[in-house]
Amino acid sequence: MKEFDRELFIDIETYSSVDIKECGAYKYIASPDFEILICGYAFGDDDVVMVDLASGDRWPSEFLEALKDPKCLKVAHNAVFERTAFNRIGLHTETDEWYCTLVKSAYCGLPLSLDAVSKQLNLQDKKLETGKALIKYFSCPCKPTKINGGRTRNMPEDAPAKWAEYKLYNIYDVLSEREIYRKLEKFEIPEIERQLYVTDQNINDRGIMIDRELASSAIYCDLEYTKYLTEQARSITHLENPKSPLQIKKWIKAKTGITVDSLAKVEMPTVLEKVKDYPEVLEALDIYQKLSKTSVKKYYKMISCATPDDRVRGTFQFYGANRTGRWAGRLLQLQNLSKNHFDDIDTPRELIRKRDWEACDMMYGNVADVLSQLVRTALIAPNGYTFSVADFSAIEARVVSWLANEKWRMDVFHGDGKIYEATGSKMFGVPISAITKGSVLRDKSKISELALGYGGSLGALERMGGEKMGLTDSEMMDMVKKWRAANPKIVALWNELEKSAHEAVKYQRSVRCTCRNIIFDCDGEYLTARLPSGRQLFYVHPHFKNKTIGRSTRPVQVLMYEGQIQTTGQWGEMDTYGGKLCENMVQAIARDLLGYSLMQVEKAGFKVDFHVHDEMIAEIPKDGNEKDRYDLMVRIMSTPPDWASDLPLRADGYITDYYRKAVSYTHLRAHETKAN
Repeated sequence: MKEFDRELFIDIETYSSVDIKECGAYKYIASPDFEILICGYAFGDDDVVMVDLASGDRWPSEFLEALKDPKCLKVAHNAVFERTAFNRIGLHTETDEWYCTLVKSAYCGLPLSLDAVSKQLNLQDKKLETGKALIKYFSCPCKPTKINGGRTRNMPEDAPAKWAEYKLYNIYDVLSEREIYRKLEKFEIPEIERQLYVTDQNINDRGIMIDRELASSAIYCDLEYTKYLTEQARSITHLENPKSPLQIKKWIKAKTGITVDSLAKVEMPTVLEKVKDYPEVLEALDIYQKLSKTSVKKYYKMISCATPDDRVRGTFQFYGANRTGRWAGRLLQLQNLSKNHFDDIDTPRELIRKRDWEACDMMYGNVADVLSQLVRTALIAPNGYTFSVADFSAIEARVVSWLANEKWRMDVFHGDGKIYEATGSKMFGVPISAITKGSVLRDKSKISELALGYGGSLGALERMGGEKMGLTDSEMMDMVKKWRAANPKIVALWNELEKSAHEAVKYQRSVRCTCRNIIFDCDGEYLTARLPSGRQLFYVHPHFKNKTIGRSTRPVQVLMYEGQIQTTGQWGEMDTYGGKLCENMVQAIARDLLGYSLMQVEKAGFKVDFHVHDEMIAEIPKDGNEKDRYDLMVRIMSTPPDWASDLPLRADGYITDYYRKAVSYTHLRAHETKAN
């Protein structure tokens, strides 16, 4: 671990004409008019020093020397902003010299924003709430008016009292960062996480190249296609706005006498069945659905976020999911890209690049859907390079099997990996040969595997599509019993995790589990779970409540904690239980495996541009050795770390000039050979 002999707490206020929320910090900082207005800093526990650069202050020599000093730890909240800003003005620092209190807050299960974590930790020197208005006034362009003399930005002399407030706001940010650092100092981030943070920052700094021509052409085609569809819809319905659900529903009522309550996607099959005898209505609804498809938002985002070298940077938030430590998406939101289903994706891609949406419409019947499927392909390797893409196979199923030491499942993953077939054989007592692709038994096995690994029951199978398969409640409950009977060690894992967590909270002591030596501990303020990797998961303010669970009317004691509620985004009280704890552990371990692979792949000389869920995308030279490099990447990803040496990892992927969703390297090569 790198040794530091002093700490420097830093916070800056800046100006740029680029909208940081829309375009991201990297483009904001890259703007020609970017400047640092204010810098507050403090060494250790010394008073905060204020540098008012916008009013003519010069950088103090002690500050410049500290920035250059590799033995000085630079501390900031969302440190990537300060680091990148100083690099921009020629004050270069190494990433491993920075310590991010945002990451530390997330690691400890707390909110990410400085304001929110200040409140949760009840800091003495909380972040001031005057900031938003002051940032808007001094750090963003303003609209020229007669009153402000036609100026396009506000300077300190334009509002001296506000400027004094802005400097005070900056001082309190430094104080808040330092207090967070001190309060959470006892929870040490493992060295491996510090190394992974550096790898993450390198990936964010590198960015992803976009195909600007494809993105611009996609936007053009969407606009033209929308005009065409709108004219068609108007000629049928004579409505002013045929995209309006209210107007369409009224038109259907007038045309057919049929009342339609909703035109939502999930309701559309029912609506189409009702109006099947009215061809004009069916045609209008078909157009309505095409007009409703939002297929180009990500293309706009690519163009707005790309810096002059056509790269989008800062698309990952390290420790964005602060329970499991998984990455969260930023800007392009790579975790929710539409899938592509074309066997020959080059053809529609070239048609859109040529802006020939009419040919695209003739061939595929829905330009909006084509544009949606092509979003991935706008992420490209630079000239002279191609992408090596690989992802983990059935990673969560492998990890939960390993964590519980469910031997028969481990044997499957050490073998052909066909877990749906093996599970079906176990559940239904038939030979594996009877569980064939497309068969009812395989479908039942598949949804059981996907729904039941974390304590799920009837509701989980329903959400996974059990009802759509025509399964009754009693059939689904029978599947729950059969799956659990086939996986007794996984069921035991849920129970042990819940019992151990309860014991740790009740008696505020350390409890070691038999499953891979997971250790729960509680000091009253935090419940922690130490993973096999050495990393800890944090549950803030653990306590118990009596609650009714599921369809039961009898209350039971439930473990509660505080965190960010997914559905609302607000901080609040949440419950947890054996299955949910198991899910946290499995997803966290899967994240640790991806993080380990990212570091190993980069050490082997690869440049990882981005990663999506359990998939890694690296740019490699086009020099005739692409297959060898791809094979090396797959080997690295298939090799577990020492702490999981017997975990049956497997990775597979493909080589491509642009990102796409492909089945496997072998499948893609076979298809391209056939096409040629």
